[in-house]
Amino acid sequence: MVTIRSMDRSEVARIEEIDRSEHVTTNYVFDHGELRAESVDWRVPRWPPTGDDFSVEHITAGVVTVLESGGTMLGAFDETDALVGFAVLRYGLAEQMAQLDALFVSNGYRRRGISTRLLTRVVDLARADAADWLYVSATPSESAVGFYMSQGFHLAEEVDRALHLLEPEDIHLVRSLAD
Repeated sequence: MVTIRSMDRSEVARIEEIDRSEHVTTNYVFDHGELRAESVDWRVPRWPPTGDDFSVEHITAGVVTVLESGGTMLGAFDETDALVGFAVLRYGLAEQMAQLDALFVSNGYRRRGISTRLLTRVVDLARADAADWLYVSATPSESAVGFYMSQGFHLAEEVDRALHLLEPEDIHLVRSLAD
């Protein structure tokens, strides 16, 4: 059984428990206003401890920055209290718009509804903060983009420039939070 709870700054280093590895066979490119699928054969490894933009060190530093600005981190924990997923919510990306800053579920725990449960909690928190929209800069893999689109996200008409500069290959999506 997986439980979801808020996490505080002292627990951010537990991100290293996540196994983000994945075999990607379809990647999306945003091209002239449309998504174009490309066949690829990529093996995404676990996060290295240090060294690049996909290291535990870099990811934890980004999460700490969001938390220090008033954001929220949620964790999904299995019965042994291992962190098997997490989501990070950044409030106030723009007027009435929050950002899903991160959402990861460990390989081996995917396709069990954990991402949906984390996203549902994020949506509830964003709504409680009076956000009308939720923005995500998604990894362009079929698994990530497909998940977000299945959860009501669509291509952003206006891309957040700062986020686009950070990760220009990401697919920028938004979801209305109005019921």
